[in-house]
Amino acid sequence: MKVLDTEIEDVKIIEFAVFGDHRGFFMETYNKDVFHKAGITVEFVQDNHSYSKAKGTLRGLHFQNQPKAQSKLMRCTRGKILDVAVDLRRGSPTYKKWVAVELSADNKRALWIPKGFAHGFLTLTEDVEVQYKVDELYSKEHDRSILYSDSELQVEWGDSKPVLSEKDIHAPLLSDSDVNFIYGEV
Repeated sequence: MKVLDTEIEDVKIIEFAVFGDHRGFFMETYNKDVFHKAGITVEFVQDNHSYSKAKGTLRGLHFQNQPKAQSKLMRCTRGKILDVAVDLRRGSPTYKKWVAVELSADNKRALWIPKGFAHGFLTLTEDVEVQYKVDELYSKEHDRSILYSDSELQVEWGDSKPVLSEKDIHAPLLSDSDVNFIYGEV
């Protein structure tokens, strides 16, 4: 396993060792000891699986407020996505900055997103499946969104008319959000 830096220090790309032959492939997608040696020491408590039928489906930008904030380990196991993490930690040197990484069934990469970030993804193909681990259970009370097209963030999605849920259409701007992340406290 290789852990690669992104433009935001705390967000990492993970490349797994893939062993293939004429039958297909095998890869280990999580090993507690290996992840701990790489500095990812959270305890995962929930696995999620998302399916998006249409190309151009955008899910995000989502997060859970403290004290139920979630770190995420994202993988695309079918199709291809543009995965985005936005730093929402007030006081962070990268506050309101974002990083986008292409994850696909072909490149078999994962994206590590720590607590304090909003997350979203855009499907770049039809029939996309995304699987991810989180270190905090879902909490409806703490679930939040920020409008994907918020001009204060200027995320470059590359699709001007994405397929959105009602929740994402009506998400607030960051300036109207009650996000409560503080750098060094998340």
